[in-house]
Amino acid sequence: MRILVVDDELAMREVLVDTLQAEGYRVAGAGDGEEALEMVVAREFDLVLLDVMMPRLDGFAVCAEMRKRGVTVAVLMLTARGMVEDRVRGLDCGADDYLVKPFSLEELLARIRALTRRKTREDFPDEVEIAGAVVNFKSRLGLVEGKEIELNAKEAGILAALLRHRGEVVSRDRFLDEVWGYHAHPGDRTVDNFIVALRKKLGTAGRLIKTVRGEGYRLEEE
Repeated sequence: MRILVVDDELAMREVLVDTLQAEGYRVAGAGDGEEALEMVVAREFDLVLLDVMMPRLDGFAVCAEMRKRGVTVAVLMLTARGMVEDRVRGLDCGADDYLVKPFSLEELLARIRALTRRKTREDFPDEVEIAGAVVNFKSRLGLVEGKEIELNAKEAGILAALLRHRGEVVSRDRFLDEVWGYHAHPGDRTVDNFIVALRKKLGTAGRLIKTVRGEGYRLEEE
């Protein structure tokens, strides 16, 4: 999981970056809103920890501009401002959650886990159809060209990741983060081997999984 920490206070930013890295997350930092906007547009992140009180471009403006540009990454706002109207403003501009300073690191980590679970549930249905192939992610069973198939946990996870990012290139590192988990990185070839098996099980629909040389894989629109 990739997290961007945005805070103009260097000490706070370093504490958050170090803490999250110690938990196994991949973390980058930004010192102001303009830098944060450039980073979320150019790079893949799963979560942005966004301070509100920043010079030039505050967190409210950053979040609103992200949503305006179609960036759907989860946003957790961090601020010393605890007024109800500020929380409402943050949520209205597109934030997913709001945490008031001072906060415990245990609560921050719990909020991150909760946001991750929530986003996964919101973004993804239990059953999908891809070019005539039907797959149920609860049972991991599917029907492909009249035949029943069964996906193992990793194959189902890879397919889910491709569907969540449909039309986008999904890097091998991202598969490893989302499917294997941030504590277990078995190697790029492992992803390739599972892709080969998944394509075979999906039959004709498997042809929609395209290799993007040097970058990863993309599930094309039908």
